[in-house]
Amino acid sequence: MTVEYTPAFKRTRRARSRDVLRELVSETALDAGKLILPIFVDARSSKVEDIVGMPGVSRYPIDRLADKLAESVELGIKNFIFFGIPETKDSTGSGAWHESGVVQRALAEARKSFGERITLFADTCLCEYTSHGHCGVVKGDNIDNDETLKLLARTAVSQARAGADAVAPSAMMDGQVLVIRNALDQEGFKETLVMSYSSKFASSLYAPFRNAAESAPKFGNRRTYQMDVRNRREALREIRIDESEGADIVMVKPALPNLDIITEARGFTDLPIAAYQVSGEYTMVKSAAAMDYLDEKAVMLETLISIKRAGADIIITYFADDFARLTD
Repeated sequence: MTVEYTPAFKRTRRARSRDVLRELVSETALDAGKLILPIFVDARSSKVEDIVGMPGVSRYPIDRLADKLAESVELGIKNFIFFGIPETKDSTGSGAWHESGVVQRALAEARKSFGERITLFADTCLCEYTSHGHCGVVKGDNIDNDETLKLLARTAVSQARAGADAVAPSAMMDGQVLVIRNALDQEGFKETLVMSYSSKFASSLYAPFRNAAESAPKFGNRRTYQMDVRNRREALREIRIDESEGADIVMVKPALPNLDIITEARGFTDLPIAAYQVSGEYTMVKSAAAMDYLDEKAVMLETLISIKRAGADIIITYFADDFARLTD
């Protein structure tokens, strides 16, 4: 038989014709084990309280935390990052590093209840604990970078002592990774990881979180320390700096508006990259779905896949439990 070769257009649809084929050639896989669920712990409350503006997300008292973690662990979620709402706030945010602070107590309770079965991250910042709502020490109208570093280091050590597997500095102070890494090592916590909020942009998408954590600044804004959303090269430089200072994981926040940063960072760093799908991203999907404007499950999956496809190894998301239920 003589076979004649005739050039033809490429039929890429062949591999899309059936579910099993599409699954076979799929390039991006989502795994609940790569998700981190944010948890708000409230030292002032004795009951679980729904958060206005974040459907399905709540604040938990210490004595109800284990129940919440058990529910998520049963679904397959094993990684958590804690944010605290203290009983009182002051100008320096001293509740952030107090040995009986809300996050420290939450870490101890979680470790006691679940041992090594879960991974515990602690947000390392002052904004939730300061009366002015800024992430550092205020002097006049400015945030004092170097004085803030001392308090962040103190906070990180206290969190490691309470049981954190990883501390996550989010204040966007210059040198925060280096100072925290040195402090942890000097205090004997050489195995504690640092997951740095490396490229954290001054985003409008944080609004629901600031309501949940009661951490909105009382004056000015955070644009002198969080990044300008217009700057790509600066974001990549921040990631390189944090890697050089000893970060174990680097982070891009928010996730969806910065997929380009995730992809470019993936091209030069071998460190795990985390991406934070922030409160505003979550709330937009939930709100639109509540109005029947879109399919919540489909959009959730599409957004998470997009973040993963861009190059993120780890995704911090309020959708973690929802995703686990969908894929169980």
